[in-house]
Amino acid sequence: MNTLVAYLIVIAVWATTPLGIKWSGEALPAFAAAGSRMAIAAALGLLWLAARRQGLPLHRRALLSYAAALPGIFGAMGCSYMAARDLPSGLISVVFGLAPLISGVMMQWLPGGTRLNGWHWLACLLGLAGLALVFGDSFALLFQDGAALAGDEARRGRGLLWILSAVTLFAASGIVVQRVGAGLAPMQQTVGGLLFSLPLYALAMWLSGQGFDYSGDQRGLGAIVYLAVFGSLLGFYCYFQVLARLPAATVALVTLITPVLALMLGAALNDELLGARVLAGAAVIVAALGLYLLGDRRVRRGVVSTAAGDG
Repeated sequence: MNTLVAYLIVIAVWATTPLGIKWSGEALPAFAAAGSRMAIAAALGLLWLAARRQGLPLHRRALLSYAAALPGIFGAMGCSYMAARDLPSGLISVVFGLAPLISGVMMQWLPGGTRLNGWHWLACLLGLAGLALVFGDSFALLFQDGAALAGDEARRGRGLLWILSAVTLFAASGIVVQRVGAGLAPMQQTVGGLLFSLPLYALAMWLSGQGFDYSGDQRGLGAIVYLAVFGSLLGFYCYFQVLARLPAATVALVTLITPVLALMLGAALNDELLGARVLAGAAVIVAALGLYLLGDRRVRRGVVSTAAGDG
């Protein structure tokens, strides 16, 4: 698949994922919803590999690569489902926009890591400013009912801890998978990581006391299936593909634009407030994304050569 196409698919999938997580959590408890999603995706992925006569490598480096994906597939996703109980879907995506900064900072401390230049830092700071604008209106949602202020503060604090843990694990996983460099096909990496995550989801369900108590919410059940097919299978497939071709910090910058789309979807489909500050923040975030990607000569050359090849 073309790198640019895969990159755009990742943006589209990740923009719809927060709302899907929010809805799926209305059908099943958090870890059950996430685990069911990963199990369905793993089964479909195995069928994909079988149809294409591709095996699932089990050599040492492949196993190490599957394990490296766990902080993202299990850690980040599991924490996101827990956060969705207390935070609006748009706010989840907004906080995930911190991934580029976290990824970039992590790389500064790793031997041989790509060093961010002044242009990159300016783009990250601009993105952070945009996130602050978007965060303002989303944060205000939690304080609309003055009588429930104390409860909202507790829920907000708990939700933010979960989502900050998720974004940190996501950034770390992307870096580690890329550094392992097992040379796996994207679907092999995806299915292997999904299969490795299933015992951890089962353990999380047992430790948290969560079961498979289905609420009867059909929309939530549909969201689980959607996330399994698109959020997990297609999304992770494209994610691992672009991760193999682009720097981890550049891939993580997808999260600068997905909050904009996620907030719009939350407002349109889940009655989440979308105010003037959110729109202003969205414009700043898009500008930051363009500044980072087009300001990096290597990425700019890659985009131009890709476009020339497609033509």
